[in-house]
Amino acid sequence: MSRLLVPYYEHPSVRPAEWEAIVAAAPRLYGVVLNPASGPGERPDPAFAQIAERLRTADVRVLGYVDTAYGRRPRAEIVADLTRHRDWYGTDGAFLDQVATGLGEFGYYQRLATAAWGAGHDTLAFNHGAPPHPAYGRLADVLVTFEGPWETYRTLRPDPWPGDTRTRLCHLVYGVPPGARVAELAHARGARVHCAVPGEGEHPWGTLPHALELRRGGAL
Repeated sequence: MSRLLVPYYEHPSVRPAEWEAIVAAAPRLYGVVLNPASGPGERPDPAFAQIAERLRTADVRVLGYVDTAYGRRPRAEIVADLTRHRDWYGTDGAFLDQVATGLGEFGYYQRLATAAWGAGHDTLAFNHGAPPHPAYGRLADVLVTFEGPWETYRTLRPDPWPGDTRTRLCHLVYGVPPGARVAELAHARGARVHCAVPGEGEHPWGTLPHALELRRGGAL
């Protein structure tokens, strides 16, 4: 079965029970995306630093969120974000969002990957949101080849990955109703990592994955 990559974009002081649920689910997680302020922010946030330390102690990968604007964002800004994530939160890797899919931008992302490795980020996840050129599999440990609503995902036709089979594919699905068998679908479609949340709209990643939902009283 596929494992969970959790992009949870809520502050630990506002949603402490939800973060506790994520930490408690450590053995089931591939990693957690840390996103204090659409990136690392302008200064360290002690609450995120504490939760990042707890996740690492539980042997969970902590990936720092960085927006790449589909190859349009200046490389120096991204490198600065990568360095802040590493210095402030001890991140193990990076979750690069809004990553281009075409071969024309490959050189841009190749340079970013080299910078990320140099900054000590051992794990790279690229969120393309759609299938990219297979060459990107040479740069990232995880490629997000689908991000979208459940209504689209459940009717999606399987599309075999033409690249390296060692590449972990990930599907991020939102607007998912209770009981939907996303894990099984993800596995059948070649995704070894996934996340399914009930949230919708512009910011669906402020809801816990169905697999980690809280029961009454705040416990798993």
